[in-house]
Amino acid sequence: MGDILAASLSPEIHCLFPHKMNKNHELHTNSHLRNTYFFEIGIGISANSILLLFHILKFTSGHRPKPTDLPIGLLALIHLLMLLISAFIATDIFISRRGWDDITCKFLIYLYRIFRGLSLCTTSLLSVLQAIILSPRSSCLAKFKHISPYHMLCALLFLSIFYMFISSHLLVSIIATPNLTLNNAMYVTQSCSILPMSYLMQSTFSTLLALRETFLISLMVLSTFYMMTLLCRHKKKSQHLHSTSLSPKASPEERATQIILLLVSFFVVIYCFDCIISCSRTMFRNDPTPYNIHFFVVHIYAMVSPFVFMSTEKHIGNLLRSMCEKVINV
Repeated sequence: MGDILAASLSPEIHCLFPHKMNKNHELHTNSHLRNTYFFEIGIGISANSILLLFHILKFTSGHRPKPTDLPIGLLALIHLLMLLISAFIATDIFISRRGWDDITCKFLIYLYRIFRGLSLCTTSLLSVLQAIILSPRSSCLAKFKHISPYHMLCALLFLSIFYMFISSHLLVSIIATPNLTLNNAMYVTQSCSILPMSYLMQSTFSTLLALRETFLISLMVLSTFYMMTLLCRHKKKSQHLHSTSLSPKASPEERATQIILLLVSFFVVIYCFDCIISCSRTMFRNDPTPYNIHFFVVHIYAMVSPFVFMSTEKHIGNLLRSMCEKVINV
């Protein structure tokens, strides 16, 4: 997905200012890259759809939801919409030769950036929520244990509004340029480009974006370190009580914590890798390799995360196994 990832899709604390570049037709005509990319998007859409449907059925069937069910369901919805928009944008990179107008360019790219930011916000919220659930009663976090879904939605809404504000410059800088070649523009797709902004505007928006990214990533890292400390402490106590070097079977709460720890760690690794690739793209502007790698990196988390969550749900596993058996028998 070439240029859109440098300007509006990837984390903003990497190389904050756009650079001049020409349209890379090698990416547009690479059929292997196109097929692999759409295959990745297709898997992500299918997995997130299954996870979202499972949580909808869980809520409507009267089952008592776990505190983490709401953010997990929201994350599946966010990733589903993000991947659908990404697939539509990719058609203007690989397939479509029809030019989009300004409204289409602004709407799709701005909306994609919002969902990209919501993915980060929801993952951070999920990490903090699990740290609160795992915290002992004597902890200062214990008073937040009975936090309601309403408060979680309010926190996510506040972060969303803030991110929509600091991304609003895209509504001005994104233009449709299907048949133009602008030396100062950074191309997003075959039809859309980002116009350069003044140094003051670039500095302002880049600083706000960097602060947001740093704050949310720091929350993830701190909550992850806190949960790891609690798990290690609990493991030592359990081994001491059982007088054995073998760890007893983990409780459902501990298994859920381990899954979220794995997911958050995976997110941070992908995020750092994304930043490294984004910076390398500014240093090697004419080399298509960083672009090709970036195609797959930016959506790996959205594709993998639903499988991680589904691995902890026995009902989804049983459903998928029964579906596979029916397909095989047919």
